[in-house]
Amino acid sequence: MARHHRLAEARIFVPCLIAAAIQAAHAQDSSATVEDIQTLPEVEVVAASEQVKQAPGVSTVTTEDIERTPVTNDISEIVRRQPGVNLTGNSSTGARGNNRQIDIRGMGPENTLILIDGKPVLSRNSVRMSTQGERDTRGDSNWVPPEAIESIEVLRGPAAARYGSGAAGGVVNIRTKAATRKAFTVSAYTNVPENSKEGDTRRINVLASGPVNEALSYRLYGNFNVTDHDKFGLNPVEVTTDRGTNYNYSGGREGVQNRDLSARLSYRLNPDHRFDLDAGWSRQGNKFAGDTQNNFFDGDTEGNPDPNFMSLFGKETNRVTRTTAALTHFGNYRFGTSESYIQYERSDNRRYAESLGGGYEGAIEADDLRWTRIRLNNINAKSEFNIPLTLGYEQVLTLGAEVRRESMTDPVSITNSLTPGLGIGTTPEDAANRSNKSDATLIGIYVEDNIYVGDAVVLTPGLRFDHHSEFGTNWSPSLNAAWQLDGQFSLKGGIARAYKAPNLYQLNPNYVYQSGGRGCWNLVGPCSIMGNPDLDPEISLNKEIGLSFENDTGWVAGITYFHNRFRNRIGSGRQILNSVDVETPCWWAGCAGSSISTNVLQQWENSGPATVAGVEGNLTVPVARTLEWSSNFTYMSKSEDDRGQPLSLVPEYTINSWLNWQTTSRLAVNLGLTHYGRIDARAINLTTNEPELVTDARSAYTLVNLGLNYQINKTFRVNGGVKNLFDKQLLRTSQGANTFNEPGRSYHLSLTAAF
Repeated sequence: MARHHRLAEARIFVPCLIAAAIQAAHAQDSSATVEDIQTLPEVEVVAASEQVKQAPGVSTVTTEDIERTPVTNDISEIVRRQPGVNLTGNSSTGARGNNRQIDIRGMGPENTLILIDGKPVLSRNSVRMSTQGERDTRGDSNWVPPEAIESIEVLRGPAAARYGSGAAGGVVNIRTKAATRKAFTVSAYTNVPENSKEGDTRRINVLASGPVNEALSYRLYGNFNVTDHDKFGLNPVEVTTDRGTNYNYSGGREGVQNRDLSARLSYRLNPDHRFDLDAGWSRQGNKFAGDTQNNFFDGDTEGNPDPNFMSLFGKETNRVTRTTAALTHFGNYRFGTSESYIQYERSDNRRYAESLGGGYEGAIEADDLRWTRIRLNNINAKSEFNIPLTLGYEQVLTLGAEVRRESMTDPVSITNSLTPGLGIGTTPEDAANRSNKSDATLIGIYVEDNIYVGDAVVLTPGLRFDHHSEFGTNWSPSLNAAWQLDGQFSLKGGIARAYKAPNLYQLNPNYVYQSGGRGCWNLVGPCSIMGNPDLDPEISLNKEIGLSFENDTGWVAGITYFHNRFRNRIGSGRQILNSVDVETPCWWAGCAGSSISTNVLQQWENSGPATVAGVEGNLTVPVARTLEWSSNFTYMSKSEDDRGQPLSLVPEYTINSWLNWQTTSRLAVNLGLTHYGRIDARAINLTTNEPELVTDARSAYTLVNLGLNYQINKTFRVNGGVKNLFDKQLLRTSQGANTFNEPGRSYHLSLTAAF
């Protein structure tokens, strides 16, 4: 049947089908009624789903995937196994390397946009930005327990450009389970490492959902998750390099405590209109493991830690509380469909007071513990209409508008006073009088058109216009295309201009970062780096082309080449705005009296270009009726800035491969393997432009996981297995690229009861 007829029938048939389902429900129970009318959401997202199908850089994690390989704590563990995805520390410097976050195509965590049910998650923006471009944050991928997730969509490259600021690398959209499904489940999970110095995990959650009557449905879930911290002494305290021996304690993986509550009411006004009202509260706190932003070891020259420092181990030293409320409308009209929402998100970032500058940035004063708070408020509103039409060719036109309003109160990070003579606030009193508030508004309008040129070609041109209250306007054009070569092969490609707006710390001239000399360009001396309201957005030109194969027997294969050209990257200053010579007491051993140093003033500024390029591939083989083999790979052929240094500490190549064997109707076995290639460190310091003293690479390594999933009966399902089967444990030394721990062998067990 021609595509024109399918679109026309969808506009007429779907509303009739929904109406018929409601009428038929009077003769059935209420649960059957709500199940029948679940066809509407599939129609509401027709344009988005078509756009997803056309792009080669798209993959999906399903409920079955999560059940087969349950995550220990954060869904980043399973997202990392998608093509083009890795985990990296907060920046290419490796600072806080164990706080690993989703990094798509080597563009860095700050260029990965996290969504929950299509709504942006911006809590990590409440954590201050340091001079090297990193935040002391765990990212935003852990606000929904895995048991409450229906699917996770991962969009890479040009497919992500339509989502606006922050999606230059890609988009991770976490879809939660629907309110209309009648369910009551209780899940318990534990993970126990073989090494007693590694932290174990306990998680329990409850999810209830279903219809109240023909029009109203509900969903509730609660979650409690604790992952303990790695113990002192797991990582080496004594580190020997070509420079000799030093005592630079590199903290292990800190623990995490999650508490989540979420409620949804779904009201179907009539067959064509539905409203979802959501409210949520989540709290993430850490369990201190000794790590700080610049790996500060609080101890003596013999490697003995300060008792006050040790007293913090296992305690909560920072927490972020996220509170949300949202109203969403799904509409079905004679001319098409719509989805609109407004969401309020408040993030409270509380932590012990930390050193804000120099080599010891992020260090906690263990003998002077004070809680501080930074509050970030976000209001996000979006409306999108999908309109089937015929203008020469059959099309589905998408029109959308979006508003993001960010406002932050930070009395913590703007308290630094500046050196007299630099030209702005020079005393603690001046610092206290600087405003601790900052805000920005982003308004976006976009249009996208799926044009069906015959039965074999789909063209998707798009254009997004954004106006930012600080830097002005930005245009983001895009073009995606899909060509069905025959019944099995298709050629897909795209090109798009993506961007990322400067964050509130980079824009705010009242936010001043101070360095004791380690954070200044070409080591000119101690410096102060302040925000710059005149920054331009970071711009990325993303290109990709891919060939895919799929047949009726279950064979699937594909290969995609991607190339991103990155410019206007925002970094700490390279230009000196002002300088002054200051006489200060010297602090190093053997020095007496005072010393003369040159203090300089710099700003955040736009710097040179960068390039990321590589190849992604995937292969699925139906070995037998009950046995499937799937693999994917990512090869990073290029990832470098204007000094030839890597943008992110990600492997040169990554290979994921797994076997899924449904041995019986109740028992499934899965065996997974991930091989990571060599990770190279930066040879030139990001902020000083001087050669790094240590450039050790992390060698290639392989992890193997084994899991079993057994459906005991209709009510109970048990899952168990071994992670890192061959105990390939890697310890962090904070030298070069060795910035994170890869935990050793562990055993996991979960039990789910569905009533």
